[in-house]
Amino acid sequence: MKLEMQNKKKQIGKTTQSFLRLSEIKNDTVVVDDGTLRAIVSVSSTNFDLKSQEEQDSIIYNFQRFLNSLDFSVQILMQSRKMEIGSYLEKLKSLSEKQTNELLRVQTVEYTEFISRLIENASVMNKNFYIIVPLGESIFPPAGGFMSGIFGGGKSKQIAKKIENFEKAKEKLDIRASAILSNLSGIGVRGVRLKTEEIIQLYYSSYNFDAAPLADPGQLKDIKIAD
Repeated sequence: MKLEMQNKKKQIGKTTQSFLRLSEIKNDTVVVDDGTLRAIVSVSSTNFDLKSQEEQDSIIYNFQRFLNSLDFSVQILMQSRKMEIGSYLEKLKSLSEKQTNELLRVQTVEYTEFISRLIENASVMNKNFYIIVPLGESIFPPAGGFMSGIFGGGKSKQIAKKIENFEKAKEKLDIRASAILSNLSGIGVRGVRLKTEEIIQLYYSSYNFDAAPLADPGQLKDIKIAD
């Protein structure tokens, strides 16, 4: 019984970081725990169902061309989150109270009531789309051998080599991310590579669904998860 309680305490004590395969997030890049890199591109959506048949066929054809143009694998991520629009309704209410034009005031009130009834009967969802761009080369140098331990300097040399490897690998990753961005325009969507602060926000929100938004991006710095 005592052993079972100890196991439960150990399970409860696990943090989110223990489930993330991260080493660092810096310079708009994710460093995975095996030393490989990832860039994340945020992609806009398009109302496919509202397009004509000809436009739909064009989008499908261009998407096929986009995939065939890649000589590396990518991951497509979609996040569907329930929207919190309470503040939006409060803003509408405030606008209606300040409105001097009676017709516009009535229309604003009716619109606010319509939105309120809508969210009572259906969940308003917000969908975000991302493309994860990988680079499979590890930036971690091989561990120093016996001689490096004797003569010293092994740790500092490894750190310097890791920084050098990161800069070289990031150049290759940047080229891949740029290729993704340039090819997305052919599908009729826009893409933006996430900055360091935005990547942190994405990871945070992915594991904290009910949490409030993270701090202002300008207050965030490069984050290091583990050595």
